[in-house]
Amino acid sequence: MTTIAEPSRTTGTAFALRRLYFVRFAFAIVWALVMFTMAKEITPVAAALLVLYPLFDVGAAVIDAKASRSTQSPTLLYVNMAVSLAAAVGVGVASASGIPAVLRVWGAWAIVSGLVQLVVAVPRRKMGGQWPMILSGGISVLAGASFVATAGAADPALTNAIGYAVPGGIFFLVSALRLGRTTQKV
Repeated sequence: MTTIAEPSRTTGTAFALRRLYFVRFAFAIVWALVMFTMAKEITPVAAALLVLYPLFDVGAAVIDAKASRSTQSPTLLYVNMAVSLAAAVGVGVASASGIPAVLRVWGAWAIVSGLVQLVVAVPRRKMGGQWPMILSGGISVLAGASFVATAGAADPALTNAIGYAVPGGIFFLVSALRLGRTTQKV
């Protein structure tokens, strides 16, 4: 019986993650389009959007943890929730100090959340659709380091944060499409 139950749990998790990844793709693209209109300075609306992005990540990690509880330990997703919540607070506070401060916080968050994404995705490879998540996690780490390094540039802009969201969203879309194979096995 164990061999029969395992595929259905994996398929159920893949189905839930597929839906979540489609939502994450849509959110990232819409967020980036709106943020693009205000990338030169931190207005109250821009600050709210900057805080919203890691808060959305918290919500996505909650859904992911519930969906994947039967296939793996959600401990790292709990870590991601805490890190993203701290990032939201940090970005909110940093918004009052300017773009360089925001990019430093955003970069630190990208590094840690990218590492978590990478470590969570590796054991999920068997489920399918996880190579885009593995790549995205690794790229997030590199992008985060770049944000921190360039925060002190002569004229930093929030376009770096936008540049982070768009490829991330595309990786979620590719992963969602690839997870379709797993969900069609039912």
